[in-house]
Amino acid sequence: MPSPTKRLLNLSLRAATLVSKFALIFVLAKFLEPAEVGLYGLLSATVFYVLMALGFDFYTFATRELIVTDRHAWASKLRDQGVFYGITYTALLPLCLLLFWLGFLPWQLAIWFFPLLALEHLAQELNRLLVAISEPLWASIVLFVRSGAWAVIAALWMWLDPAQRTLGFVLAAWTLGVLIACLLGASRLRGFDRASLQRAIDWPWIRKGIRVAFPFVIATLSLRGLYTVDRYWIEALGGLEQLAAYVLFVGIANAIMSFLDAAVFTFAYPALIASAGKGDRAAFDRQMRRLGQHTLAVTLGLSIAAILCAGPLIDWLDRPSYTQHFGLLYWTVLAAALSGISMIPHYGLYARRNDRPIILAHLASLPIFFVASLSLIPLLGIAAVPAAMALAFLFLLLAKLFAFKRCGPLVAPV
Repeated sequence: MPSPTKRLLNLSLRAATLVSKFALIFVLAKFLEPAEVGLYGLLSATVFYVLMALGFDFYTFATRELIVTDRHAWASKLRDQGVFYGITYTALLPLCLLLFWLGFLPWQLAIWFFPLLALEHLAQELNRLLVAISEPLWASIVLFVRSGAWAVIAALWMWLDPAQRTLGFVLAAWTLGVLIACLLGASRLRGFDRASLQRAIDWPWIRKGIRVAFPFVIATLSLRGLYTVDRYWIEALGGLEQLAAYVLFVGIANAIMSFLDAAVFTFAYPALIASAGKGDRAAFDRQMRRLGQHTLAVTLGLSIAAILCAGPLIDWLDRPSYTQHFGLLYWTVLAAALSGISMIPHYGLYARRNDRPIILAHLASLPIFFVASLSLIPLLGIAAVPAAMALAFLFLLLAKLFAFKRCGPLVAPV
């Protein structure tokens, strides 16, 4: 298949995924009670936060290693990565029970939480792997099944069958969709050369990966905490009904980052890493300029579209609990836009293996969010939470941009 055709198909799949996720969140808001939408938001945010700890950000080490490793050795690298994940699962999954013992989530969600956690983590790693081995089209297919196909089927089913308008039905459809996505992604790896599997497990490589990934996972958990603590904070301030409105608006705003990842970042970062690894300054600078231009254009266009289209859609829901909190949308869109733009210097630093500024900025983001939220609550009420998110992402943008500007010239390896 010609490359332009592949890219067009890839973008079409990513666009279909976004449309499907949009359809789902609006169908949930239309047919479920706001309290159920709030619980769905809490569960999904918690799943995606905990899977970061399970994955330990090991991919930040493994992806770069895989790109520069001979293809014949990929199977052994993936096996060793799987061994490491076996260790993290054994250590961390029992601790997840504390989420239910301490009342962060109701016990009736536990039956869905653990399967979703494991399947979403596996699907995420498969997506990253497919991108790293230059299979973005297959990555988009897996992503569509994981996040899009099941969502649109569930939305249509709920629309046609009132008996299925329950949170349990939605979570069952989600679990099945991610399971099928994992099977599809794994099937693409069958062609790997398995001769390298005869090698012993490379424990020094795993230990090196842990040393490299440990600062990243601490920083990632801090950054990802913004997307998790915000929901629990909104619930504490306003209850599940106000949380439902926030979940809806965050779902709209997150389309910006999702589309950026699909249309821009997926294609840009493997080439950035490769040119930085070769010390090709001209190619690296050219790719960074393209990354910046595309990111800014897409972010601006989608931010405007989100604000213009949201009004009629919220009116269609005909639920006061969403309409009266419409002002939250502006803050969530601003936060998402700043998050997307901050990825320009982020990928530049990451490609050059200049990880320290990324880690320090991410570590600082959660305290900044807390301080900003506490300071703004008397003035903005629950809107203080997304406003503080926007301030945290503005800090990340400026900190990473400053660090990238301070980078020395790209030097070719000896």
